[in-house]
Amino acid sequence: MPYTISMTEADLIQGCLEQNRLAQKTLYERYKNAMYTVAYRVTGDFELAEDVLQDAFIKVFRHLSGFRQESTLGAWIKTIVVRTALSKIKKEHYTASLDQIPPDITSINWSHRLDAEYLEKAIMGLPTGYRTVFILIEVEGYSHQEVADLLGITVGTSKSQLFYAKKRLRETLGKPE
Repeated sequence: MPYTISMTEADLIQGCLEQNRLAQKTLYERYKNAMYTVAYRVTGDFELAEDVLQDAFIKVFRHLSGFRQESTLGAWIKTIVVRTALSKIKKEHYTASLDQIPPDITSINWSHRLDAEYLEKAIMGLPTGYRTVFILIEVEGYSHQEVADLLGITVGTSKSQLFYAKKRLRETLGKPE
């Protein structure tokens, strides 16, 4: 059976489980852009995001037999990407403790009108801990409990990091509280 972008999720999963390289390539092609975006948003680094993407898809193919279809395949892959990104960040020593990020880091003054590019730059300019929590909750839709579990922090810390991330974004983007 030829594998194409229009294949169903179930057919792709079955093909990947049978080690069909075309099915694996099709699955990768279907999800790579969205997952790279997630990896970049979590890491804030283009090269690290590429590493995360590769490592995550290796995990996807190794553990696909354990996919229980309790969620969509894309949601399952996204969880793997997020966990891989968080692990890479810790290994690369890119983060300060989420509880130890000073609130007085100088913010960038954007004098341009707010558009997607400036918002993205402002988000990427957040300290790693703030950015990670903000992206996971506000962009990726995780709950505070899920973020706390993923990051090994308390729900209160997750809420605090989100509060300070939003405050920093308001300051950076020149909006009053």
